[in-house]
Amino acid sequence: MTPERYKHQRYLMLTLDPVHPGAGGYRLGRVDNSIAREPGTRLPKIPGSSLHGAARSYAAYLYEKPGCAGQGQQGSSKHCGQPADCPICYTFGYIKDKNSMSSGVINVFDAQLLLFPVHSLAGPVWVSVPARLRDAEFTLTNLPDPWDEEKALVTLKGCERLNLGWLMLDAAGQVEVQPPEVWHGEEWKTVAHRIVLVSASLFSHIVNSNLEVRTSVAINPETGAAEEGALYTYEAIPRAAFLTAEVVLDDYPQEFPQDERWKTPLDVVKAGLGMIEYLSVGGMGTRGFGRLKLIGQPLEKSQQQIFGSLSSEVQP
Repeated sequence: MTPERYKHQRYLMLTLDPVHPGAGGYRLGRVDNSIAREPGTRLPKIPGSSLHGAARSYAAYLYEKPGCAGQGQQGSSKHCGQPADCPICYTFGYIKDKNSMSSGVINVFDAQLLLFPVHSLAGPVWVSVPARLRDAEFTLTNLPDPWDEEKALVTLKGCERLNLGWLMLDAAGQVEVQPPEVWHGEEWKTVAHRIVLVSASLFSHIVNSNLEVRTSVAINPETGAAEEGALYTYEAIPRAAFLTAEVVLDDYPQEFPQDERWKTPLDVVKAGLGMIEYLSVGGMGTRGFGRLKLIGQPLEKSQQQIFGSLSSEVQP
């Protein structure tokens, strides 16, 4: 059987610690060190480049080729640059020198917020938007149409009003939210009856008002005391947030080097992403930030499903 050249996977991830995907600069205002955000919605995200780099680095260590953890550069003696024999170089690409380079066969996209934890008088709840849940192939039932978007929809029983941090909303009704079968598990059971759906315009305000913000200070190594004027703040996606990230296989050559553990490039990526549960992604890793856990199995679309749906859309 000829292996598929194209395949789409969607991962569900849970933050085990606060995650700080840094924006690469400073700003005046609420915090000094801000995190990466989507330009249109201003919602926090974990850039695909961060996930791609972490997955490659951790997969390289699992494969016992730490020299292939980076893409390499001209004159790099530690990088093997042999995609015919190295699953890491084949999957993620490499640059050995000007005559030896290759692009990878895996596209890793940004991780987007799906369910965001917020404190309420009813206890912790997880806030989301119907459109985001549908995009992730969740099933929503009892969704009113039309829906007063100044109110919230809840999976909590007997809830008429609910505060989401500083914001108080009336409940417009009770709905049911079900994930794809591959994501059913203990993590889902914890949040299934504590979900709140709001409009897209409210979601951004709720998320940005409830991000974790910490304060730190640089320490003088000689005195062991705080440095004068070295106080700074930074924000993070809080613990217990759910995110989804997409990975696409675009494997035209089809000459993947076989290994006992990894049969396709998608196996390499999954192994690398799985190690983030222990080794973290983003900044502040030495301060207890950055661990993400993969929930269940990735939701998968085959080459036939991808091109079959596209073909049906262009039929007259």
